[in-house]
Amino acid sequence: MKRFSQLYTELDRTTRTTAKVQALIAYFRAVAPGDAVWAVALLMGRKPRQAVPTARLRRWAAAEAGIPDWLFETSYEVVGDLAETITLLLPPGSGDENRPLKTWVEQFLLPLRELPEDRQRENVIAAWRSLDPVQRFVWNKLVTGGFRVGVSQKLVIRALAQFSGIDEAVIAHRLMGNWAPEPLFWDRLVSHQTDDADFSRPYPFFLAYPLDAGPGELGAAAEWQAEWKWDGIRAQVIRRRGRVFIWSRGEELVTEKFPEICAAAQHLPEGSVLDGEILAWKEGRPLGFAALQRRIGRKHLAAGVLQSVPAGLMAYDLLELGGEDVRARELAWRAAALGDLLGRLGDPRLLASSEVSAADWSELARWRDDARRQGAEGLMLKRRSSAYGVGRRRGDWWKWKVDPLRVDAVLTYAQSGHGKRSGLFTDYTFSVWDGDRLVPFAKAYSGLTDQEIREVDRFIRRNTVERFGPVRSVKPELVFEIAFEEIRRSPRHRSGIAVRFPRIARRRTDKSAADADRLETIAALLNASQGHRSA
Repeated sequence: MKRFSQLYTELDRTTRTTAKVQALIAYFRAVAPGDAVWAVALLMGRKPRQAVPTARLRRWAAAEAGIPDWLFETSYEVVGDLAETITLLLPPGSGDENRPLKTWVEQFLLPLRELPEDRQRENVIAAWRSLDPVQRFVWNKLVTGGFRVGVSQKLVIRALAQFSGIDEAVIAHRLMGNWAPEPLFWDRLVSHQTDDADFSRPYPFFLAYPLDAGPGELGAAAEWQAEWKWDGIRAQVIRRRGRVFIWSRGEELVTEKFPEICAAAQHLPEGSVLDGEILAWKEGRPLGFAALQRRIGRKHLAAGVLQSVPAGLMAYDLLELGGEDVRARELAWRAAALGDLLGRLGDPRLLASSEVSAADWSELARWRDDARRQGAEGLMLKRRSSAYGVGRRRGDWWKWKVDPLRVDAVLTYAQSGHGKRSGLFTDYTFSVWDGDRLVPFAKAYSGLTDQEIREVDRFIRRNTVERFGPVRSVKPELVFEIAFEEIRRSPRHRSGIAVRFPRIARRRTDKSAADADRLETIAALLNASQGHRSA
């Protein structure tokens, strides 16, 4: 635990990629396989679920620190991070604890969830008293389920590749799918002799970069394949050894959530892997992501849901054919093979994404402008000669999204942020006019510079109207342009409208609150963006 805590500190204190990689390599060399594999699991985002409710931790920490609950809560509000607050307030621990990370996770952390409250309290406080401040902080992060550090999966893979002398693509593939953080898996992960026999394992996903400017710098349009960018769940459908597996991009096995896709995939040839987008799809049209959300998170899919929100895979790449990894072949070959494969299958639940044909970039730009009416987010641009890569790489795949929708709205509520922004009001609620009253329209947390955040924070503090716990209502004076990707009707919201991915585009210092947009304006945007559904 002590060595892992030191690694956490080293990773957190530097922004230099090379320094992070070297710190990881040094750690892998210094510790036993059991610790190394748990470190990889935690750094790759496979952290255990929250072991103890935060309310209990706050109550226990206040008692252990010898302070009233209100003082702990005030400190927490200022610090903004529970793990850090507890670490700062508790009296110093003995610091003589030196058991390995594997022991702490498997013998102390994981069993906590199943213990009665009194035993939980006993074990947590014993840990606090035995750990030095750095170890205690990391322990608190693990217990709260909030373990994060400034290391990407790509960087961990790079460090493992340099440590083992194995190609990054191979390491990335071995880390896909279900695996247990056990010494045996570590041995397979860094071994040159591994046969990679897990037949359910997906391939690492290839990701596109956003194309912020126009495509003029990409060369001739004929060198690129354009297709619609669908708004669904990125997934790989695998058929191997007579079984079907459906993996989400987040490496979640979602086979049981989409039984109709699984049934269709049973007819794929042995050794087939498709990459695509799971969509709510009916009568040849996408139903939108909101419809798909009705399928997400349900433990049991009722017949009514399956009938009203049928799902299908819009496949846009072929990664394996007849058991052969074909990712290194050119996209043009893979696209033709995919079209032939699914064309022969003829199942509407497995569709090949069709190419958006155009003579030049200007014609493609017109297609892109019509994306919302097609139920899409924009266009994907893929170099016809490109292989299927690993992770997000510039050059061969681009997402050319349609310009966001924009609304001018008034800041009406604010709440303080967390972490480094815990002392500032950074979480905002924006409203638009419905007649002569303002109704909440969207929440947004990003888009302002640090200087702008400080200016808005000063305004909020000076112009607070009411307080509702951590939330403040403010004088409706500041106007902001809010950008978002999708708009839909929602009876759960006071405005009757819900939007996806709202963010602050800019502050409108040229407008007063009276100049903000009205609900009827937003209704017009809604009707225009959903024209494809009523066609």
